[in-house]
Amino acid sequence: MKGKPEQLVERILDAIDPRLVSSLREELGRPGALAVPEVGQTVVLAGHRTAGKTRLLPLVGELLERPGVDLDAELERRSGRTLRTWVAEEPRSFRQAERATFLELPRGGLVAVGGGFLSLHPEALAGCFTLLVPVSFETYRERLLVDSSRPRLRPGVTLEEEISSLFHQREALHAQVPTVSLATFLRAFVPPGGSP
Repeated sequence: MKGKPEQLVERILDAIDPRLVSSLREELGRPGALAVPEVGQTVVLAGHRTAGKTRLLPLVGELLERPGVDLDAELERRSGRTLRTWVAEEPRSFRQAERATFLELPRGGLVAVGGGFLSLHPEALAGCFTLLVPVSFETYRERLLVDSSRPRLRPGVTLEEEISSLFHQREALHAQVPTVSLATFLRAFVPPGGSP
């Protein structure tokens, strides 16, 4: 491991939604549940678009001493298409490939999945250690309003309507899938009574 676990936890906290860092630090400082993946269990970074899953992938990989795969990047590599074009032109084909590619990956790895994966393919996550990367609605909205590289998912409505409806719809779906909170996961790497 290149860095000490406490240092990696600090770097992970620096990489998440800044609006959530203070409350997450407080949560880590309190006693509570902790969870680590079992040996051979696939670890999945899941959550909304713009939550920072891709940014967290190498940090969590270093913490767990596992290489990571960004599923979106893998899909682009395999297909030779950008996700923006693929999702816009053939959303159903993209979702089928997304699920199939995930299921083809070797078990026991670390994978960052796209923003729709958790709500659209929950059954594919059975047996996985699914780590939910949090993001506030305000940060999600701000990031999507400035990031024109991301595909529109509901082009028949305004971007503001799409952002709001997707976030709230997916929040409800995410709540139905067994996941591990970031605090519960990180707590296992912070000394008892310590704080990152």
